[in-house]
Amino acid sequence: MSSVMVLFKVYPKEGSLEAALDEIRKKLSPKDIKEEEIGFGIKAIKVLFTYDNANMTSSQIEDSLKGLDSVEEVEVEQESLL
Repeated sequence: MSSVMVLFKVYPKEGSLEAALDEIRKKLSPKDIKEEEIGFGIKAIKVLFTYDNANMTSSQIEDSLKGLDSVEEVEVEQESLL
């Protein structure tokens, strides 16, 4: 049983940045969340989660992020044991 940290890069649907931020905060309660400028006015969201790997997996969190209405795409940026 270990604690795991996973950092996701979330790409919101066009024009849905604020909606995505609100949805992620309210439904998933991340450890940290920040906007990241990609370029040409496009922004992504960096979302940090910590969890106990005996009860959850990063795939479950990723699926929850992908299931949000305002999210277009999700990728894992970093994952490590704490």
